[in-house]
Amino acid sequence: MPWRRDLSLVVATWFGVGRLPVMPGTWGSLAALPLWWLFSSLTGLVYSGLVVGLSALAIYFCDQAEIALGRQDAPAIVFDEVVGQLVALAGCSGSLWQIMVGVFLFRVFDILKPWPIGWVNVHMTGGLGIVLDDVLAGLLAGLCLAVLSRWLPL
Repeated sequence: MPWRRDLSLVVATWFGVGRLPVMPGTWGSLAALPLWWLFSSLTGLVYSGLVVGLSALAIYFCDQAEIALGRQDAPAIVFDEVVGQLVALAGCSGSLWQIMVGVFLFRVFDILKPWPIGWVNVHMTGGLGIVLDDVLAGLLAGLCLAVLSRWLPL
């Protein structure tokens, strides 16, 4: 049905953010910040539940958008960056420095794809592969952010 295809493209591109001409993944990460701000005052359990729910939605919509676009993990698909960025900032205190470092670290891991992110990116396809590599990048970025925040005044 055409409306399903259109809805999938709208959501997977995070309401058009992924269609920006340069650095769509970075724009997708930045577009996650208002959502993070809304979620940041919630308890860890509620925050985690919302991120898990968004991850499930992202897997579905990214899968459908990939089919509609006819291209594996098309750059315009940025719902995965939104989810990954929420994972990266899960333990963030909210200081501007922590947010900036968290976005930077997530983008570094998402772009460079060290193991196991690169393995997932190569061996898993469809919506699950699209989203899982960003969730892993978010986990690594969040871990690094936690370590850095412990040792540096972020």
